[in-house]
Amino acid sequence: MDSAEAQITRSPLACDPLRSRGREFPMEGGIARGPRSEYQRDRDRIIHSISFRRLRHKTQVFIAPDGDHYRVRLTHSLEVAQIGRVIARQLGLDEDLTEALCLAHDIGHPPFGHSGEDALQEALKEQGGWDHNAQALRTLMRLESPYCGHDGLNLTWELLEGLAKHNGPVRNPGWALQELDAAFPLDLGNYSSLEAQVAAIADDIAYDNHDIDDGLRAGFLTLDQLTEQPFVAEQWYAVEQRYQGAPRDRQLRELVRSQIGIMVNDVIAETRCRIAGLETVDQVRHAGRACVAFSPAMEEEERRLKRFMYQRLYYHPDQLDTAGKAKQVTAGLFTALRADPSLMGEDWLSRMPEAEPGRSRHIADYIAGMTDRFAIARYAQIHGSAPEGLSNV
Repeated sequence: MDSAEAQITRSPLACDPLRSRGREFPMEGGIARGPRSEYQRDRDRIIHSISFRRLRHKTQVFIAPDGDHYRVRLTHSLEVAQIGRVIARQLGLDEDLTEALCLAHDIGHPPFGHSGEDALQEALKEQGGWDHNAQALRTLMRLESPYCGHDGLNLTWELLEGLAKHNGPVRNPGWALQELDAAFPLDLGNYSSLEAQVAAIADDIAYDNHDIDDGLRAGFLTLDQLTEQPFVAEQWYAVEQRYQGAPRDRQLRELVRSQIGIMVNDVIAETRCRIAGLETVDQVRHAGRACVAFSPAMEEEERRLKRFMYQRLYYHPDQLDTAGKAKQVTAGLFTALRADPSLMGEDWLSRMPEAEPGRSRHIADYIAGMTDRFAIARYAQIHGSAPEGLSNV
């Protein structure tokens, strides 16, 4: 039997759905909706949510791309989930919890990605600011409410904890996370489960490599630029040697696959070393450092690759120009809705708080849920037209 097909023993460090710390609200009794674990229910609730479907039209790298082949938040989240499940399986972790975390990690992003986030942060600077990670929790715990008995999706403590501590312990939570933590404490000062740490590093692996693919496709990156990076150059040489004469586009896709595989294997090996001697999930949370990580050598390569991507792709002049226009749209929507909240429609208007900071935060909730295309269309309806050049691919 191939080693990849061998039975993986469940680790004692895995979160156990039978020992979950529960949900914020009691589950309805007597309603059977299939034989699923608690973490399977989490995953399914996320997949069936409106917020998850909206990721189909939210920016990953390129704003409102015209091309069908570019990644968006939805396809990125699916790719993160695939990588996360592979790592989780090899470490004997709960794959369903890992997948749910991967699928939900970007739900808090507004239209236009970080450009939209910057605009909302500036708009709410007098009302406590705005953060996409806290917005993910706010969306899942309060705004996305398909159930009759409570607000939110009522996800497990382990799922919410993992999202809250996406980048490690949270020492100084903003207002949104403070409110949610007060209602359902998430142990913000300690590290999260291994499943949550796997989801976080799977996110890094996915966008480090898939953004290369999209950058090459769009012509914002060249192979010559990429191979200035030693890690990329080494993998590219190996691909050229192995697949001599193959079409260049296939070789480039093989390069991306190769880099993902090497990073995944590195994480698995390094994590096994870091968790040696740990016996419980609580020990993981109190380890004082991340247990899921790249090796020191790979961490340096990954940081170098990120710096390159910021210089050559994310801060490309065309990208910055488009991002500026996207920020203008988000800011313009906020200004217009604050002046006339009825533009949000009766449902949102009826739930509008009477005083600040609640009013501005409510408007930000409305805008954050928008897709790129809806935000552009709504801006054009309100202001007569939208800035030209909002998509650069």
